[in-house]
Amino acid sequence: MIDDSGTQLGIMPPSNALKLAREQSLDLVEVSATAVPPVCKIMDYGKYVYQLNKRAHEARKHQRNIILKEVKFRPNTDEHDYEFKKNNIIRFLKEGDKVKAIVSFRGREISHSDIGRRMIERLVEDVSEAGSVEFRPRMEGFSLHAIFAPKK
Repeated sequence: MIDDSGTQLGIMPPSNALKLAREQSLDLVEVSATAVPPVCKIMDYGKYVYQLNKRAHEARKHQRNIILKEVKFRPNTDEHDYEFKKNNIIRFLKEGDKVKAIVSFRGREISHSDIGRRMIERLVEDVSEAGSVEFRPRMEGFSLHAIFAPKK
């Protein structure tokens, strides 16, 4: 048995503990049911639940959700468009988001997958200062993709 100030009152029957809690107009809460004998504490249960919720809310407020952004390329993407999309990838990585770079092939373009692979390898080198490669470039169906993660 533990009172509201944190001092131990010793082992006592539940009826005495409940009587003690009612005299102080507080609640008797079972803290550890698996202990032998079970540990109970005298506290204001409503206030305790409120503080737990407040702490959990504060922890959620300081969390940052990492979003996966996608940037799509084609094997015949022009130089200016490549630079523009590369700069977007760098911006996303600096904001703390992960980026999935995709080179998609249509029809017979798949026979020239080496062009797409060179483009992704070039992108890996260009983006290396802002982020690192989380998943190396790999083919999935008609697309080649790599995932970049921001540097810590």
